[in-house]
Amino acid sequence: MRVASIAFGTDGFAATGVADVARAAGISKPLVYSYFGSKEGLHAACLAEAGGLLAEEIERVARDGSAGVERGVRTLAAMFAVLDDRRHVWRLLRDRTAPDDGPAAEVVAQYAARIEALAREGVLELLSGAGITDELDVSAMVRTWLGIVDSFMDWWVAHPDQDAEAMTQRVLRLVAALVSDHTGRAQPGP
Repeated sequence: MRVASIAFGTDGFAATGVADVARAAGISKPLVYSYFGSKEGLHAACLAEAGGLLAEEIERVARDGSAGVERGVRTLAAMFAVLDDRRHVWRLLRDRTAPDDGPAAEVVAQYAARIEALAREGVLELLSGAGITDELDVSAMVRTWLGIVDSFMDWWVAHPDQDAEAMTQRVLRLVAALVSDHTGRAQPGP
């Protein structure tokens, strides 16, 4: 699974062959098929492991008592930390060459829904603290937050010289700049 996860996350689903994975893992191709049934089955198992890894880390942060922007920053920091030595996991989960249907797509949809529910929970907490309860505002902010997470993660994966701690510090600086008017005071609302 580790070898397959690295291969799928590095080369993508389309360019990864079961024979290559088996050879790199030191096992036979028929053994891979006996365990996973197909390339798609192997891919789905790798995605389930990757999705579980991220979802569990995000859930851990959700239970740590942090709230609002702090929870968002802690979530990103946790994602950086858990993926620091295995960034291929993020690429595996975001692979555009993977099938749009079948077992792998079902696994991705399951974990995406789980992570989106956690994002919604955090956004509801943040917005309700500001007196915002409009469902369209909540929906827009959930999409925005997920886009921010995707953007930070994509940027980080593309910059392998940046470790988890450096990226966490970068996020802290950038978030502070967003909520400051550069005089140290919080920006007023519209």
